[in-house]
Amino acid sequence: MEKPKGKYAWTVTVGTKGQIVIPKEARELFDIQPGDTLIILGDEEQGMAIPPKPAFSEWFRRIFGNGKP
Repeated sequence: MEKPKGKYAWTVTVGTKGQIVIPKEARELFDIQPGDTLIILGDEEQGMAIPPKPAFSEWFRRIFGNGKP
């Protein structure tokens, strides 16, 4: 089965302290560097998501900025 272009899936293991390791391929693809801050979004029905960094800035601006989309 061929995967859809631009779609990825990885598995991670949660450690005893609740930490996860982001796979190297994902860190490289999304330019995640040591010390970066990520946002984790959660919905009890739909699950969790970690959006890419550019989206974080946009959502932050919408929530805390001038309120315009």
